[in-house]
Amino acid sequence: MPGALLPPRSQRYHAQMERTSAAEPDLYLISNEDTIYEQDLLRDPGSIKPWLSYIEYKRQNGTLYEQSFIMERACKELPRSYKLWKMYLEFRINHLRGRNPAIHRAEYQKVNALFERALVLLNKMPRIWEMFLSFLLKQPLVTYTRRSFDRALRALPITQHNRIWKLFKSFASSVSGLTAVQIWRRYMQVHPENAEDYIDLLVDQGHFTSAIKKYMEILNDSGFQSKQGKSHFQLWTEMVELLVNKAKYIDTQGSGGIDVNAIIRSGTLRFPDQRGRLWVGLATYWITKGNFEKARDIFEEGITSVMTVRDFTMIFDSYVEFEESITGTLMDQAAARLKKGKVDEDADFDLDLRLLRFEQLMDRRPFLVNDVLLRQNPNNVVEWEKRVGLWRDNATEVVNTYTAAIAAINPKKAHGKFHELWVNYAKFYEKGGDIGTARIIFDKAVKVPFKTVAELAETWCEWAEMELRNENFDRAVSIMAKATQAPKRSTVDYFDETLSPQQRVHKSWKLWSFYVDLVESVGTLDETRKIYDRIFELRIATPQTVVNYANLLEENKYFEESYKVYERGLDLFSYPVAFELWNLYLTKAVDRKMSIERLRDLFEQALDGCPPKFAKVLYLMYGNLEEERGLARHAMRIYERATRAVSDEDRFEMFNFYITKSASNFGLTSTRPIYERAIAALPDSEAKDMCLKFAEMERRLGEIDRARAIYGHASQFCDPRTNAGFWQKWEAFEVQHGNEDTFKEMLRIKRSVQAQYNTDVNFIASQAIARSQQQRAQNGETDGKGEREEEDQERADAMAALERQARAPVGFVAASTGPEGGNRPSAAATTAPPANVNPDAIDLNDDEDMED
Repeated sequence: MPGALLPPRSQRYHAQMERTSAAEPDLYLISNEDTIYEQDLLRDPGSIKPWLSYIEYKRQNGTLYEQSFIMERACKELPRSYKLWKMYLEFRINHLRGRNPAIHRAEYQKVNALFERALVLLNKMPRIWEMFLSFLLKQPLVTYTRRSFDRALRALPITQHNRIWKLFKSFASSVSGLTAVQIWRRYMQVHPENAEDYIDLLVDQGHFTSAIKKYMEILNDSGFQSKQGKSHFQLWTEMVELLVNKAKYIDTQGSGGIDVNAIIRSGTLRFPDQRGRLWVGLATYWITKGNFEKARDIFEEGITSVMTVRDFTMIFDSYVEFEESITGTLMDQAAARLKKGKVDEDADFDLDLRLLRFEQLMDRRPFLVNDVLLRQNPNNVVEWEKRVGLWRDNATEVVNTYTAAIAAINPKKAHGKFHELWVNYAKFYEKGGDIGTARIIFDKAVKVPFKTVAELAETWCEWAEMELRNENFDRAVSIMAKATQAPKRSTVDYFDETLSPQQRVHKSWKLWSFYVDLVESVGTLDETRKIYDRIFELRIATPQTVVNYANLLEENKYFEESYKVYERGLDLFSYPVAFELWNLYLTKAVDRKMSIERLRDLFEQALDGCPPKFAKVLYLMYGNLEEERGLARHAMRIYERATRAVSDEDRFEMFNFYITKSASNFGLTSTRPIYERAIAALPDSEAKDMCLKFAEMERRLGEIDRARAIYGHASQFCDPRTNAGFWQKWEAFEVQHGNEDTFKEMLRIKRSVQAQYNTDVNFIASQAIARSQQQRAQNGETDGKGEREEEDQERADAMAALERQARAPVGFVAASTGPEGGNRPSAAATTAPPANVNPDAIDLNDDEDMED
């Protein structure tokens, strides 16, 4: 220690203390007060306890020099004591805290030497090494500090190296340069998981090649996990950005060089969804290197190999920007030369060439986009058609496109109408006048295993239409004949996907329809009939086929043959299709005025098994036939059968029709049994209307009693509260034709019917709910909870009304609820009748009042 740092008393003995050995203590530093501690040391020299007591005493009463003197003696006496050495070293370090290591270099060297003495025997103590290395980090001794770190790592077990590496990394950051790189390289052997920090250091120090290699190392390590949470793709992106941005500083030569081209190309395989960015990055790398031709080659390769429009757009936009920048630079140079009056033919030629190349690039864009889409799906028929359209009048390229499309597309996987590609290919030659080549194309097309039979049928039809356009009618017929060739008895299922379209096409209705229309236009009737017959044999006829065939025969006066066609069609189809065929067949048969017996037979066949919903029309036709050409009573029997055979929706109308016909043919009296059966057969709502008509008829005939009886029968269907119109008609009838007794009887029946409906619990509840819903609709109530509460209340009210009716006499209607006589309460209505009075008796006085 320098003398200036010691107290005045110690300064005189400083030089002497440096020369004093441990065996000869400096007597001047031992006072009388220290005698007791010295005696303790003499009694137990190998114990640490008296030394610690002596040091503690000096800390309180001694000078710094005296404290150092005692600690020095203690460490020499007990050189293996970790506690004494740690105390002594901390004391010496604290003494130098805040001192400049350059100015007080000698004092720092003394402490370093003291650490070296301590580490001779305490080199396995990590805390001593940490103190020493931390002390060295404050001194400008790079080599000595680095070697001390090396000694510490060699001396300590590997489990304690993390404590040293923490300081060693701090030392590397402070010295930087190659030393820092070497230190981190050693650190990576122990902790490879910190590779990202190492890469950051390499980039900061300008070791870009080493950083790229480290990136490659961790990317090739499938077990590497980023401590910063970066994905595999993020690390790859960082590496590519470093390659591109620092292209001029990366070593690509020799065996240790980096093959940038191979690295980025491997990325296009590893990350197919990022191919656009990687191709642009590779091109930018060559641009940064100044190799523009290589960059252009990369751009071209990129736009002709990517699989998505997004990647293509990214590469193409970068390509265009690159060409624009180069062209702009050359134009600026040309303008500068022009101002100076200089002429450079080579430079001008290069500029023209680049302008032409740029224009060609822009013209190629639609084709390049089409290429991308076709690479995505070579079976996309629509895109192949677009490519044909792009070539327009370039016949050679159009043919090449069609040829390439046919070779590339798998018919079973075609997206779009593959047959249209073949047809358009043939039409291309047809427009050019080369019919022979078009026929060859069609001949190949019909052998293609299309996805569906419909496509093959369309191809055959298009071939025949081409021949028709060129007025080759016989050839067109022969083509369709070839298309429809089939075994005499074909058992092929049209919908059997296991068979090829060529095996099933002979059952295509579209094909046969075209064929028969063609032969009908250019052939004879016999040829057309053979085709129609063949259609029926194959059982592929449609209802329209039946109608067309029958009309054809009818136009040629083959009426009986046309009827046979209808019958063949009826064998093929069931209802509802059969109804339309019967309708046409019977209409034409009736119009032809064939014999009545045969027509009756046909109608009976039609009605046999006819569903009720279709029976009405047929029965009306049958009845009309009997009225016109047969007997009226036969017609009535048919109408009577119709009332039983038709559906419930048509029965009321059928009864009305039957009644009308019977009245017109046999008089009104003949309708009575019909009315009676109608009333028995119809539901209550329709029976009521039928009763009203029946009663009106009897009234017109003067049969008042019969009419009154009908009204009485109908009353059981009519609740006075919901069918007020019926009761009004009956009341008007009694007013006109009845007397006091009949009117009272009507009122009694009315009360009886109302009482009957009042005892029906379900009816009462439904009526109450219906009234409440109607009222709510008028008031605009929408609250669901309130509605439920009101419905519950209404049901309770309905049940209470039912109980009141049960307690009331039979046939009695309360004045507050009855539709009649409710305006004037009477004593009879408010008091109970005597026990000996018939409860069903009518109060004549009340009835007289009502009548008045």
